[in-house]
Amino acid sequence: MQGGQMVVEEPFKLSSVLTSSTISSIPSLTKIVGTLGPNSRSVEAIEACLKAGMSVARFDFSGFDGDYHQETIDNLRTAAKNAKKLCAVMLDTIGPELQVSNETGKLIELKADDHVTITSDTTIQPSADILPVSYADLARTVKKGDTIFLGQYLFTGSETTSVWLEVLETKNQDVICLVKNSATLSGFIFTMHVSQVHVNLPTLTDYDKQVISSWGSRNNIDFVSLSYTRHVEDVQELRAFLKTQNLNETRIFAKIETVEGLKHFDEILREADGVILSRGNLGIDLPPEKVFLFQKSAVYKCNMVGKPAIITRVVDSMTGNLRPTRAEATDVANAVLDGTDGILLGAETLHGLYPVEAIKIVGGICAEAERVYNQLFHFKTILKYMKEPMSHAESVASSAVRAALTVKAAIIVVFTSSGGAARLIAKYRPTVPVFAVVIPRLKTNSLKWIFTGSSQARHLLGVRGVYPILAGPIVATSGGSTEETSLKLALEYGESVGLLKPNDQVVVFQKIGDSSVVKIVEFEG
Repeated sequence: MQGGQMVVEEPFKLSSVLTSSTISSIPSLTKIVGTLGPNSRSVEAIEACLKAGMSVARFDFSGFDGDYHQETIDNLRTAAKNAKKLCAVMLDTIGPELQVSNETGKLIELKADDHVTITSDTTIQPSADILPVSYADLARTVKKGDTIFLGQYLFTGSETTSVWLEVLETKNQDVICLVKNSATLSGFIFTMHVSQVHVNLPTLTDYDKQVISSWGSRNNIDFVSLSYTRHVEDVQELRAFLKTQNLNETRIFAKIETVEGLKHFDEILREADGVILSRGNLGIDLPPEKVFLFQKSAVYKCNMVGKPAIITRVVDSMTGNLRPTRAEATDVANAVLDGTDGILLGAETLHGLYPVEAIKIVGGICAEAERVYNQLFHFKTILKYMKEPMSHAESVASSAVRAALTVKAAIIVVFTSSGGAARLIAKYRPTVPVFAVVIPRLKTNSLKWIFTGSSQARHLLGVRGVYPILAGPIVATSGGSTEETSLKLALEYGESVGLLKPNDQVVVFQKIGDSSVVKIVEFEG
């Protein structure tokens, strides 16, 4: 049950467990975000990730610079062209992240019950006795009994590469801590997180602004993941800054990873274009027994307003193993049943040994959960949530989903320029893929005429169940035959990927003049 909601269709046949999973060129309606790095940045690796189901590529600037990521994104473009697939680009800011720099890369062994000093003197080399952190006010911020987590990937409960520290006392710029568990710190940068303590640093740092204005602008990024979003003003500040960089259409995902962000979640959700629930940090800022409550509540709120919710830290064990644990597989499925729009893979694809397999397996789990997802209950829940009278656009979008359910349509086709119509349809959680044919618009900036559409198409790659098809400029200028030509394009694509066969029903959502209409057509093949 989810707030009284039955999230699994009943009755469903347990015999389906013994039935082979269906293989499709569109593995799941739930979107998969893959973080590109050392084990996933070659053209061949990225191409395999795209074919496995990755629709958004995430670039994490915590450990790599712009030159490194530029090589990776150039490889992404080549791979996307080879695979004939669209892929969106997400830039992940660093934000007020506390870091310990370990320039030598030397392993640091910490033993349970030992003491270690954290200092703000960054000239000191890190060791098992002392760790320099990039935050001058740490000793004035923490107090005796506070909890600090430190490592390359923060404490998960079965961790040997990150450490749990308890503050014993502070002296000048130093914090003396008790080591609670034995751990080996490896890598060149360790992240530090002080549980439920406000860090007096800006959410959008000067470094983040420099990265966005240089690398982000040069590559016309599709999404910014705003790390450590704590207040609605954080999102507003980023949006204003993006406009100064001519990134007016770049969409913002607020990354919620602290109790502070949780407290202001409703205001943040109203301003952001989507939300990322960063369960790594949330899992140590919140008591473990509270994490699931926030996840379910946050996802529900996102669903009701039709904004994507993405969760992280789902198959940590696949960083070094070919299969996830049973608990992880169940966790992924339950997230889908809760209404999650996307799964973000971090370490699993960044430097994990099996990035392609991680994407395939997570996609397969999502697809199985989608088959038993109680779409009808979700549909009715959203209708109850909507204020009456319902807007014309909402009414027609919900009617398109209802029609698809009634006639057992194979796909829904929607024509759009901005992507708004496709998002509205996706809000009602159709059980079939939504093919969004993005019609380019001819615009001028006073210097030259340009066609828009590619950014709008990539933005839809972050929306559950929506698969954008970018129509060519010739379609946009073909007058009255636009919809006819576009529909043919969508149907041919549906047939080519195995989602359409002769006599299948297709629901079509289109605008005619100032009106939006829904019609049902039969695919002749």
